[in-house]
Amino acid sequence: MITTVPGNAKIYINGEYVGQTPYKHKDSKIVGSSNTIRVEKEGYETYNDTFSKDEKVAVGPLIGGIFLLVPFLWIMKYEKGRIYDLRPVEEN
Repeated sequence: MITTVPGNAKIYINGEYVGQTPYKHKDSKIVGSSNTIRVEKEGYETYNDTFSKDEKVAVGPLIGGIFLLVPFLWIMKYEKGRIYDLRPVEEN
């Protein structure tokens, strides 16, 4: 789950607009895959970040991988949530 303070910010993942916050991100990428994220809201600084599928162990694929090996490609997952505090643009 991607959340921002304040809410209703635009979310771009890997350069593609995907929606507004709060936004639930899902994908079927394998271990080590990275995503770039850009968060935009009028009157606030644009926030850029990256996150990778190597943040947390997924128990189901770990157990399955012991027997089949292939699920080891999906043994890691993302953290459950990300919160971005947006900063207002400073006016001169």
